[in-house]
Amino acid sequence: MAKFITVGYGDEAGYKRTDAAVRDAAHAHDARLKAGGALIGIAGAPVQVRNPDDSGVQTTSGAYLRSTLPIAGFAVIEARDLQEAIAMVSKAPCAVAHGVVEIWPLQEPPH
Repeated sequence: MAKFITVGYGDEAGYKRTDAAVRDAAHAHDARLKAGGALIGIAGAPVQVRNPDDSGVQTTSGAYLRSTLPIAGFAVIEARDLQEAIAMVSKAPCAVAHGVVEIWPLQEPPH
């Protein structure tokens, strides 16, 4: 099984304009993914870390990437392939509540 990192983007306005039954079904879907072994979490406040030339750690509060929608959460899922990963996240809260979910294949670094 391949591993994928997912990034969910969404805002409260999109969430609230989605029918409550659709939202509830999306949360139940996430609960099933989690019960099946997916690591799912809500995004907290990010911190950027730099250590140029190993000369000293520098931190900056806030996200490095910018988006029109805030990052709502992350997950690490396992799927046979990208198509199965797409099917798995297509019912997630961000996907159904007027947001978007990115899927990033997690590749092993060369040894």
